[in-house]
Amino acid sequence: MPALASHRKPRTTRPHSPAVGVTTAALASVTLLSAQAPSAQAAPPAPRQSVEDVQKQVDRLYREAGTATQRYNQSKEATDRQRRKVSRMLDDVAKRTAEINESRRTLGSFAAAQYRAGAVGPTATLIFADDPQDYFEQSHLMDRLGKRQRTAVAAYETQRAEAAKERGEATRSLQELTSAQTELRTSKETVQSKLAEARTLLDRLTAEEKARLAELERRKEAEARRKAEEQAKAEAAAKAKAEAARKEQKKEEAAKASDPSPSTSPSAPSPSTPPPSTGGGSSYEAKAAQVLSFARSQIGKPYVWGATGPSSYDCSGLTQAAWRAAGVKLPRTTWDQVKVGTRVATADLKPGDLVFFYDDISHVGIYIGGGKMIHAPKPGAYVREESIYYMPIYGSVRPA
Repeated sequence: MPALASHRKPRTTRPHSPAVGVTTAALASVTLLSAQAPSAQAAPPAPRQSVEDVQKQVDRLYREAGTATQRYNQSKEATDRQRRKVSRMLDDVAKRTAEINESRRTLGSFAAAQYRAGAVGPTATLIFADDPQDYFEQSHLMDRLGKRQRTAVAAYETQRAEAAKERGEATRSLQELTSAQTELRTSKETVQSKLAEARTLLDRLTAEEKARLAELERRKEAEARRKAEEQAKAEAAAKAKAEAARKEQKKEEAAKASDPSPSTSPSAPSPSTPPPSTGGGSSYEAKAAQVLSFARSQIGKPYVWGATGPSSYDCSGLTQAAWRAAGVKLPRTTWDQVKVGTRVATADLKPGDLVFFYDDISHVGIYIGGGKMIHAPKPGAYVREESIYYMPIYGSVRPA
């Protein structure tokens, strides 16, 4: 009897599917981990900035914001000036248009008279021509017009040409105004961007880091005060020396006045007669007193970039307003204010002088004596007295 096993199909061996699933998952995990590993190694956490570095960055951003503020002030001044110019031009164009319309009416009356006479005359032909200039160039036209008509036509042509010229100038001025407005908007955005970046840096500091930053500021202020005190002592010594010399001169003059010797020349002025005053020093001191009085009355008001008072100021807005109170007109920006008056050395500063800071001349304050100034410092601060040595000095001027 044949074996039954010979009629059975051979058994097919299948791989165990769970084992395959585990193996695939394991391989995928290995692959995923190996793909993530380089990424983790390529982007290690950025090292935290030191407080000193943050201070430098914030100072730089405030300085750059100050520069952008002066550029904004300059653009705003140009925009306002161009807007006034465009307004005047548009008024002129409107006036010229009214004159042209009046001339048209005059020419129209001539044309109507010629029509009533039974013919379309040269005046009407000129008015209704597609190109009046071509018709006007015909040599026989002027001979056919009367005296009053020739005068009216000449006036019309002159007014038309001037109106076209004025419209062209107004168009160019409008384009310049648009350009100035674009620059103004760009400067404003730059200021806002710099200040926002500075605020972000400060907001990231921990309480401990903020305390450390405040300590660095106190040290910086202390060093600036020390230098101011040195200048105050030097100024006091120079003043005492000048006063001693004045007293000595007065004593000598008194001694000469009491001397009966007839050696004095008859043409010489009396020793008791004071020398003629040049008025320069006393005049400046009087103006400076008005400047300082105004500046002191603004202490405590906030710094706002682009502001010129009366409730807030930027640095050059304050100096401009203070000197205006003394009857002296200063330009709007630090870059223009530094060109006004006479340059003076730091050692020769007098109250009322303007002190400028940084290589880009982006800040200015009003000197009050003793190495100190009144200024509008920066966003978040208020008008205050401070040492002129708190920032690097660029130079100084005596405005009047």
